Amino acid sequence: MARGEQQRGDGGQRRGRDRNTTEERAEGDIVEKLVHINRVAATVKGGRRFSFAALMVVGDGKGRVGFGHGKAREVPEAIRKATEEAKKTMIRVPLRESRTLHHDGQGRHGAGKVVLRAAPPGTGVIAGGPMRAVLETLGIHDVVGKSTGSSNPYNMVRATFDALKMQSSPRQIASKRGKKVADIIGRRADGASAADAIEG
Repeated sequence: MARGEQQRGDGGQRRGRDRNTTEERAEGDIVEKLVHINRVAATVKGGRRFSFAALMVVGDGKGRVGFGHGKAREVPEAIRKATEEAKKTMIRVPLRESRTLHHDGQGRHGAGKVVLRAAPPGTGVIAGGPMRAVLETLGIHDVVGKSTGSSNPYNMVRATFDALKMQSSPRQIASKRGKKVADIIGRRADGASAADAIEG
């Protein structure tokens, strides 16, 4: 009977936890966001063994962001494992004026496809679900994001990271081409100053 009660208790926990969520925690300068948590079951000799899988996104709000996946018998332990993995896999993304992207980008992972577009001041973060969690922890304040493929949170997060990894700053482009930064940003249609464009 105790076993049946435990299974019913797990079922109740599943109804409350098995969905996308955006719980946020701050630890020092690192912002942690719980994107998704799911109950998974492994069939063993004595029946089914339940555990929880968590997807976490962490960032410093200044151009560094990472994501991780963790699985454990209890929710707090799964979140801890995912957070540790996320901190180990953080990447740096160049930001323009410390608020938006330098240029538009597309990312893809499996069936997940996302489009990210730089936006003028005051636009805000126009993106939903897992994409918003990644962009906010990264420190972006103005961006437009659209997911056109799978709504699976794992694919969406990986596709968003694929788009962010392709971001380049004018300084990086100038270094590759052997030109000056002023030559690269001189043709910008929005009239941004060289100093603003170099940031990031």
